[in-house]
Amino acid sequence: MTGLREMTIQLRTDGIQHLYEQIYDYIKEEIRTGKLLAGERLPSTRFLAEYLQVARSTVDYAYGQLLSEGYIEARPCRGYFVCSVEDLVQLDGSGGFFARGKEAGGFRDGSGENFPEGNGEEVWNPGRAREGNGEEGRNPGRAREGNGEEVRNPGRVREGNGEEGQNRGNAMEDRGFRVDFSPYDIDMSGFPFSVWKKITKNILSYANSDLFAKGEAQGDRELRRTISRYLHSSRGVDCRPEQIIVGAGNDYLLMLLEKILGRHVHIAMENPTYKRSYRIFRSFAYHITTVEMDEAGMRADRLEQSQVTAAYVMPSHQFPTGTVMPIGRRMELLKWADSRPDRYLIEDDYDSEFRFRGKPIPALQASDGHGKVIYMGTFSKAIAPAIRVSFMVLPEVLLERYRENCSFYSCTVSRIDQSILNEFIRDGYFERHLNKMRKIYRAKHDMLLACLQQLRGGFAVSGENAGLHLLLTARGKVTEEELVARALEKKVRVYGLSESMVEDAAGSATVLVGFGGLTEEKIREGAALLREAWGEFC
Repeated sequence: MTGLREMTIQLRTDGIQHLYEQIYDYIKEEIRTGKLLAGERLPSTRFLAEYLQVARSTVDYAYGQLLSEGYIEARPCRGYFVCSVEDLVQLDGSGGFFARGKEAGGFRDGSGENFPEGNGEEVWNPGRAREGNGEEGRNPGRAREGNGEEVRNPGRVREGNGEEGQNRGNAMEDRGFRVDFSPYDIDMSGFPFSVWKKITKNILSYANSDLFAKGEAQGDRELRRTISRYLHSSRGVDCRPEQIIVGAGNDYLLMLLEKILGRHVHIAMENPTYKRSYRIFRSFAYHITTVEMDEAGMRADRLEQSQVTAAYVMPSHQFPTGTVMPIGRRMELLKWADSRPDRYLIEDDYDSEFRFRGKPIPALQASDGHGKVIYMGTFSKAIAPAIRVSFMVLPEVLLERYRENCSFYSCTVSRIDQSILNEFIRDGYFERHLNKMRKIYRAKHDMLLACLQQLRGGFAVSGENAGLHLLLTARGKVTEEELVARALEKKVRVYGLSESMVEDAAGSATVLVGFGGLTEEKIREGAALLREAWGEFC
């Protein structure tokens, strides 16, 4: 075990950085620089907590983050051990993973501006005070705006199709459900209606006819500059505004990508995966190969065997399994892509904002030193589905192809909407909104876990600590179809994992249980009904 004399962690108590982040940063740096070697045993959480005079949960959070990123591993009955990061150090010529583009505790863009590193609670805010006293979001049924105005609409919207449900209960009753555990729904009670209205009014009040003129094909430059800065601070994405293309949803951006990459693409996808993307790729007549997954995500060794030229991945939070891809696997994928000039990784970073334990893991693109990652993100999941603004970051070589083949396509987002979103992000409102929604979703996440505790004897729970759904896998001899049917008898809707399968998986007994669009009351009611429906399996 590593001697504590060698672990000279100096914790600051000035409040600038959380204690668990300091422990995490220290151990990570010791591993990256080779001071902690592969196979070395770390002190137990209890022992280190006593040594540092901090709560044990503080060390648990730090170790949990290191585990999720692949720096350490937990061995049953033995403790925590350092993983090998030899490949990681070799790949990043600047001294280690995620070091590229970072200086003095923050990400730095080409303009010389320094932005704070995202920590799971605060996102880039260039000039606004941080969110108040933390009271917001404690009551998701009646969230408060920053100006004190109550938002009394606890409605939810179904992500993906734009269908609005102004009354959650009535919407479910119309579909014949008492509780719908949809993994696609989000909570609209926290939407900053008054702020959005104020920004819209201000923009439309200006005598600015330019907003009604045709804009740039890639999206207004001011919005792209703001997105570039936001991505630097929150996701570690290294890009210029010129590399960003703004569009009304990922569907449009994938259509552009097909024009950029060409029609003769052999693409790899995980199984299960996000079926909408699969259907879009299939409509392009792409040759699609499903690649085996393990606990770390898509297997890079299977990519080499399949002869694919592109891979669609969700490393920060795979849908639907909830897998967070560790560092080692990310490096394997980047090595695969870098081995041939025609290989690319398509990174869908759809809900990276919602991580409830530990710091957000930087995007895969943040470690790409050779222009092999096509990065895609959206504001629909974090704000509202009606805010149909997504973006794509192209590597430089593909940017040239875009200009040759696609620059005549007009931007599909109105310039008014772009201006509103730009001001919403630039002036710190998006930051405050994310902070509020994290609190709301974390409360729902923790409540659902607590309510499902009585089912743990018969079910394994996975996918915790990130995203807006959990997975329940039956331990006994019961099928997915039986689980769904028993829940429906109680007028409860759960979603079988097979719905996200590209290829059938025999013997699946896993269901998705979403919480994003439900009130805490409905979560309690739904969990109680599931216990009634599935009690005999526990």
